[in-house]
Amino acid sequence: MSQTPDSAVQTVRTYIAQHRAAFLDDLTEWLRIPSVSAQPVHAPDVRRSAEWLAAKLTETGFPVVEVWETEGAPAVFAEWPSGEEGAPTVLVYGHHDVQPAAREDGWDTDPFEPVIRGNRLHARGAADDKGQVFFHTLGVRAHLALTGRTAPAVNLKLLVEGEEESGSPHFRALVERQRDRLAADAVIVSDTGMWSETTPTVCTGMRGVADCEIELYGPDQDIHSGSFGGAVPNPATVAARLVAALHDEDERVTIPGFYDGVAELTDTERELIAELPFDEASWLATAASYGTLGEAGYSTLERVWARPTAEVNGIGGGYQGPGGKTIIPSSARLKLSFRLVAGQDPNAVEAAVRDWAAAQVPAGIRHKITFGAPTRPCLTPLDHPALQSVVRSMSRAFDGAKIRFTREGGSGPAADLQDVLAAPVLFLGVSVPSDGWHAPNEKVELDLLLKGVEATAHLWGDLSTALRRAAVH
Repeated sequence: MSQTPDSAVQTVRTYIAQHRAAFLDDLTEWLRIPSVSAQPVHAPDVRRSAEWLAAKLTETGFPVVEVWETEGAPAVFAEWPSGEEGAPTVLVYGHHDVQPAAREDGWDTDPFEPVIRGNRLHARGAADDKGQVFFHTLGVRAHLALTGRTAPAVNLKLLVEGEEESGSPHFRALVERQRDRLAADAVIVSDTGMWSETTPTVCTGMRGVADCEIELYGPDQDIHSGSFGGAVPNPATVAARLVAALHDEDERVTIPGFYDGVAELTDTERELIAELPFDEASWLATAASYGTLGEAGYSTLERVWARPTAEVNGIGGGYQGPGGKTIIPSSARLKLSFRLVAGQDPNAVEAAVRDWAAAQVPAGIRHKITFGAPTRPCLTPLDHPALQSVVRSMSRAFDGAKIRFTREGGSGPAADLQDVLAAPVLFLGVSVPSDGWHAPNEKVELDLLLKGVEATAHLWGDLSTALRRAAVH
C-alpha cells in the first residue's frame, strides 16, 4: 500500500486515536501488578506480570509467545515472522519488572493503582519500563493498518526481561543460551528517554561499567600508634594514597593502559552535543551539587556521555566512633567503579587496575581485589542505516522536527545484546526527565507515549527497506 508521507502520518494517528482508550485500559491493568524484582515477596507478582504480557502479546497477534525461565525472574519472548523472503530481523528489548514503591515513600496515591491526571499517567512502571514496552503492541498494529499487511515488514522479535531493576544478574546467560532464537540484524531498546518534551532525541550509546573492592591488610590486629606508628605500614594511609593517585591534575585517570582503545569524539559528534539546550545550573541543581569537575578539555555532557571515568564509591578503615582512638588499623578498604566507553575492554581494564594497585601497594601490606560482573559499553555510529531509520521514524512522529542525538552516562544490559548477538543497538524511547524514574509519583506523558506508538508504526517499514539496501551494498 503506497501512501504519501502526510497521508501515512494521518492514517497512523487516526488508528491510534480509535484504539487509545483500549490501549490505556490494558496498560493500567498491567501497571496494577507490583512486579518488584528486588523484593522476594513480589516474586509471584513478577511471574504474574510476565504471564499477563505473554497473553497480551498473543492477543496482539504474535504467533509465537513464550515465557522463558531463568535462575531468577521470568522473561517473555515473542516472535512475529514477516513471511517475506529476505526480510531483516529486529529484536525489541525492554523489561517488565519495576522499582520498589510504597505510599509512604512520598507518593500522592497508591503507586500500583494507576491514576490519570490531565494528560499524565501516574504509576510505578508507567515510564520505566512497562509504558515503553507496551507502546510496541499498539505500534505494530498501527503499522499493519498503515501498510495493509497481515504481518510486520520485518521479522519482529521481543525480549522483555524481569530482572533489569535488580541488575539483570541472569540476563547475559539467558541471551547466550537463546542466541539462535534471538538472532537479529538490529536491536531496538525501549528503556530510555528523550532530552525534553520540546527536544526529541535519539540515544546512540551507553557507557559500560566495571567495579571492584580493594581490601588492604596490615598488622594482624589494631596496634598502638605510639608504639608502632612511623615504623610499620598503615593500610588506611595506603587506601588514601591509592585514592590520591587515581587522577592527575587534569582529572585524567592515571592507571596505565586505562585509555587504550577509547573511541574519541569526532568533531561532528562534539558539535551535535553542543547543539543541545544544556543548562549547567539546572543540571547542577538536579545533581544536588555545587560545581562541575572532570577531565580537562571536555564539556560536562561530553564527560558524562563519552569519556571513561574512575570514581571512589566508598573508603573506610580504622576507628570511626566518637572521640579518638590512637591506633594503626589492621585493615582498610576501597570501593571503585569505572565507567567505560566504546573501544574499551572491561577485561583489559580489570587487568590494568590489578597491575596498578599491585604497583602502588607497599611491602608489608597484603591486598585483595574483587571485581563484579562488568557491563560492556555500546555505541552505534551516526551513519548506521538502522539509526537513520529510527531518526526518520521519530521525525515523522514529531511532525518533521529535527531529531538530535544524546548518549547515556549510565549502563545497562543493552551491551550484552550487542556483544552476544553482534547486532547494532538502537534506542527508541519517549520518556522525559520529569517522569521521575525510580522516584515517587513516577509518570508518563500520554502524548509522548503515543508518539512512541507512532514512531514504531513507521519504523518497521523504514527499517526493512534500509537494512535490505545495506545488505546489498
